[in-house]
Amino acid sequence: MISRSPLPYIGILAIAGMVALLPFIVSSFQLAFAIGLLNFAVLATAWGLFSGPTRYISLASVVFFGIGSYTVAVVGEVMPWPAVLALAALIGGGVALVVGLATLRLAGIYFVIFTFGLSEMVRQLVTWYEVNVTLSVGRYVFLDISQTQIFWQLLALLTVVMIGAVALQRSRLGFALRVIGGDETMARHFGLNPTFAKLALFVGSSMIMALAGAIMAPRWTYIDPAIAFNITLSFQVVIMGLLGGMHRIYGPLLGAILMTFLFEALSDRFPQAFSLLLGVVFILIVYLLPNGIVGRVEELIARTRRKPDNTSAGLIGERS
Repeated sequence: MISRSPLPYIGILAIAGMVALLPFIVSSFQLAFAIGLLNFAVLATAWGLFSGPTRYISLASVVFFGIGSYTVAVVGEVMPWPAVLALAALIGGGVALVVGLATLRLAGIYFVIFTFGLSEMVRQLVTWYEVNVTLSVGRYVFLDISQTQIFWQLLALLTVVMIGAVALQRSRLGFALRVIGGDETMARHFGLNPTFAKLALFVGSSMIMALAGAIMAPRWTYIDPAIAFNITLSFQVVIMGLLGGMHRIYGPLLGAILMTFLFEALSDRFPQAFSLLLGVVFILIVYLLPNGIVGRVEELIARTRRKPDNTSAGLIGERS
């Protein structure tokens, strides 16, 4: 029986309502940090929507984030802002559809390598176009959008994503995706279409990432391929998802909150060694927390629940 309780939705909306008051009580520096945190939270949660149930590790997050950013750079000053956001989502979804049709039959390390190569290919293509066609390196973004408005837009997007994630988990499609992530052959025997389900989730996740990139673009003022398509972003998102636990809705969100603070500390104190330290953090998480923090907590709870039974069994054995 699929639970229909509205409590999770009410909880998400209540928390979002309280967080929305943050710009009125924090400094400009703290607001800037909160914007970065929300951006990572959106990206990590969107990544988890696809990678969580399917178990596919995607390194293409920056592709769709960059597409959203460049959409704003190109048409941000000639179209209304809602239309720009809609266009960014459509372009991101269209690219994801083409990529998904070509690659989602891949699995394991092959999919990881392809998504990594895709990120680099898109960055090089955009760089070539800017240098050889527009005769410039990047673009300026001058839009009358404040930091507070960016914060609220990211918060609204995260709220919608979290509500959608809960609804998906409770739906038949969510159940089908979990079956597919466990065993695609068994899913086919149940009459499920793994390719269609994975493609739909990949497109939806990519559209969210493109929206995040579009919302963040006015904050930078200047955008070039090295900024918009920085592959480090993809690795950061993967680390956040793995740390929190990609098999639960709130896992990537938890990972995003924790890792944003850690990334801020590392980049501030060790700017030259940030990439190296990022790799070390990734290795430690994979080695020490293969199922993430949420998975580790669930394991500890399961062990605690089994202990009374084992103790009782031991006492019965001694008495006998």
